[in-house]
Amino acid sequence: MKRKLPLYGKILIGMALGMIWGLSAESMGLLEFTNNWIKPWGTIFINGLKLIAIPLIIFSLIDGISNLSDVSKLSRIGGRTIGLYLATTVIAVTIGLLLVNIIKPGKFLTEEKREELGRAYASDMDSKITSARELKDDGPLQVLVDIVPENLFGAVSNNTNMLQVIFFAMLFGIAMILAKPDKVRPVKSFFDGANEVILKIVDLIMNFAPVGVFALLASLNIDLDLMKALGVYSLSVVLGLAIMVFITYPLILKTFTKLPYLRFVKGILPAQVLAFSTSSSAATLPVTIDCAEKNLGISEEVSSFVLPLGATINMDGTSIHQGVSAVFIAQAFGLDLTLGQQLTILMTAVLSSIGAAAVPGAGIIMLIIVLEAVGLDPSGLALILAVDRPLDMLRTVVNVTGDSTVASVIAGTEGELQVPPADAETA
Repeated sequence: MKRKLPLYGKILIGMALGMIWGLSAESMGLLEFTNNWIKPWGTIFINGLKLIAIPLIIFSLIDGISNLSDVSKLSRIGGRTIGLYLATTVIAVTIGLLLVNIIKPGKFLTEEKREELGRAYASDMDSKITSARELKDDGPLQVLVDIVPENLFGAVSNNTNMLQVIFFAMLFGIAMILAKPDKVRPVKSFFDGANEVILKIVDLIMNFAPVGVFALLASLNIDLDLMKALGVYSLSVVLGLAIMVFITYPLILKTFTKLPYLRFVKGILPAQVLAFSTSSSAATLPVTIDCAEKNLGISEEVSSFVLPLGATINMDGTSIHQGVSAVFIAQAFGLDLTLGQQLTILMTAVLSSIGAAAVPGAGIIMLIIVLEAVGLDPSGLALILAVDRPLDMLRTVVNVTGDSTVASVIAGTEGELQVPPADAETA
């Protein structure tokens, strides 16, 4: 029986063919054919991702927050858990933004290439600059004012209003927790089912990804400058992920627990390996829970609450990727994002990570939200799709490691962490 080629394999093939076409199209006189008959398929793929972005945020976020009501006995530690997850996500995005501003991978492109990409993919930034100046005149709290929509339908009609959509989804989810359980049960069932349907739509759209990736890359007119910039971009993301795993998480564990980091890594290694191979925090969750309980000594009460919640709202690796990618794409377009725009990236990446589905490819959809929040055309994703799969595998490892770190901290502060002897560390 022949083994079916996995989706990421098809995407890699589409990527390779698209790069070959993009490198040779001009010399073969195929630019007009490419623009007329191939590039539109890439646009269709991007439109499909944009189409699903708002529904994914609404249903996934409401479903995730409302699940807190199912674990009422752990409500005391719920706030602490969410606070830690949000704190590590803020740290992750900040690390990503610092690195990309220091390394500037987009500057490895020639001025001519940046101008070409800017004409091809960047949205009209004049209106954004004008809006930024108006915001400055409106006062320091205008950013908070803009998060609260005056009309829900107006907010969901434009992807640039994603923070408003996230605010409403969070408000709705919290209200479901506070409402009477018997009254909310049908609503909860609806959002559970709707979330499953949305994830299936994501699967359907991602099945088109090989064609979309081919079309996007084929129309890029790829050259060595772009490949060089992509390499530096990839190294920037990997460096950010490494800082989280080898500096941030060890410091957190050392501060709040007595669990040695080497023991911690040995304990969750099976989950990290599975996360790397599947690129899915959700698929890895059963192994993550097993490692946490058997190898790290985290109580079942803590692990069964903190880890599933983390798979839903904690995306440290994805957040680093979003920060680096958004600024890299802007740099590639020859645009310098203002401090206010980078703070918007920070806020959007943190909040959108709460609603990110724990499945392969969801990070790209979340990145669309971040790009549109600062006025960049999501078609710029074509610049990074070529290297997204290996980076997706690495950032999922960081996501799972972050979940386990927070679970260890919560267990330690609650007296629910009993580290087993070193010779018992098997999974």
